[in-house]
Amino acid sequence: MRLTNVSFRYTRRDQPVIQGVDAQLAPGDVIELAGANGAGKSTLLRLLAGLTRPTSGTITGRPAVVGLAPDRFPAEQPFTVSAYLNHMSRIRGGARWEPWAERLNMAELLDVRLVALSKGSGHKVGLAQALMADPGLLLLDEPFAGLDADTREALPPIVEELSRQGVIVIASDHQGGLRGLPSARRWSLSEGRLQELTAGTTDDVPPEPVTVAVTVPAAEVRTFLDGMRRQGYETRELTAEETR
Repeated sequence: MRLTNVSFRYTRRDQPVIQGVDAQLAPGDVIELAGANGAGKSTLLRLLAGLTRPTSGTITGRPAVVGLAPDRFPAEQPFTVSAYLNHMSRIRGGARWEPWAERLNMAELLDVRLVALSKGSGHKVGLAQALMADPGLLLLDEPFAGLDADTREALPPIVEELSRQGVIVIASDHQGGLRGLPSARRWSLSEGRLQELTAGTTDDVPPEPVTVAVTVPAAEVRTFLDGMRRQGYETRELTAEETR
């Protein structure tokens, strides 16, 4: 599967969300996609899935069957979990979801209505529907968010097993849950640009700055600010109006 100079913007006047991405994927690749909130990770997953068309560039060699587990499961549907999965099974030509429900520890959820699911439970349902059709390309958007400990432990072996079968797995995952897999590669998306990270890279994405207020005795303000500046932090003293 190859991405060639892929770019995407929502309207002609908008700044590109994805810019000039070139990448190649081989069967069995596992990709950890990192990036700050709003960097375009979910947009890139939708482009890879074929749900969104690039504004320019091409994506070729996409496997015939794609599974996508979205970050936010569409729970506003009139189904219980089992009824929803049966419905998706019919759409998928009779694909079996029961083995995946067992491996994802979903027994207690099957009679629960979708609207009553927690975020973590919704992720389990999304994973089951993505896995049931034996996809050649599996796309996971923050798959570990909200999962219980048992399912967090179960998911990496599932991905490793799929990788050995030749499935391409791409996970937008800031928690690094798949990082230990031997076939894992790491991508970083920043300002629409995609970069492949080399082994051992730790500073994947520059952290988003956070502003904090610190109260110190008046006599120590100058010493405190000078010390923070020497350490590379941007600092300033608040005015009386700003502290009200």
